[in-house]
Amino acid sequence: MSDLFEMGLRASRRDRAARLGPELFLLERAFADCLDRIALVQQRFERALLIGCPDPAWRDRLRERVGQVDVIDPGPTFAEVASGTVVNEDEWLPQTGIYDLVVALGTLDTVNDLPRMFFAIRQSMTENAFLIGAMSGGETLPRLRAAMRAADEIAGVATPHVHPRIEASALAPLLQQVGFATPVVDVDRVQVSYGSFTKLVADLRRMGATNLLSARSRTALTLRAAEAAAKNFSDAGEGGKTAETFEILHFAAWTPTSASNPREG
Repeated sequence: MSDLFEMGLRASRRDRAARLGPELFLLERAFADCLDRIALVQQRFERALLIGCPDPAWRDRLRERVGQVDVIDPGPTFAEVASGTVVNEDEWLPQTGIYDLVVALGTLDTVNDLPRMFFAIRQSMTENAFLIGAMSGGETLPRLRAAMRAADEIAGVATPHVHPRIEASALAPLLQQVGFATPVVDVDRVQVSYGSFTKLVADLRRMGATNLLSARSRTALTLRAAEAAAKNFSDAGEGGKTAETFEILHFAAWTPTSASNPREG
């Protein structure tokens, strides 16, 4: 069976986002939330792993709460700027039992084998270690989905345009299945108003979040199809603005230990 996502393209799209200047308002919101939650934990962390680092300042901000921070990122430029390591999560084989904190932001929704990646993360962690992160959920980009269906109607053929994503209800059971304890999942639905379909697509490019599907069309939309998508998007709005939804799934869990887990204060 072929991979759902094209991982080489994923890396190059993150590099393109770095060149354009990454759009971080959603990821910064998620990262700030992670820092707040880490601050509530009554435990000093010694060594952390940050998975996904489009802003090199994140490493320093996390280091204020942790002794040592390692960084991995699938994008070569993001990894280099953050003094991290380039990693394709589908092939990642971590050293076992070295991290007491793992923070995963914005990359796990585009791995081909999410259970394998969570298991690898679990293997990299010590006992009584804390996993926290955020990823896109299944209700992300409904207006984009509708706009692309309108484009497909003009083209006369349906092709995959928008990534499938995990539902919030499936995430906690998945974390338990791979060995995490007491998983918690919260949903943050962020609405962003756009004056045009073009502006939404521009933001997605700067997020490295455009179509990475292996089954995507290799040809650009025709002018008529692009116009249909733009019209559908515009017609869904009011006053010249259309609200698009980004669903962020915040998750946290502990690795098991014979002792009780530390509690949040």
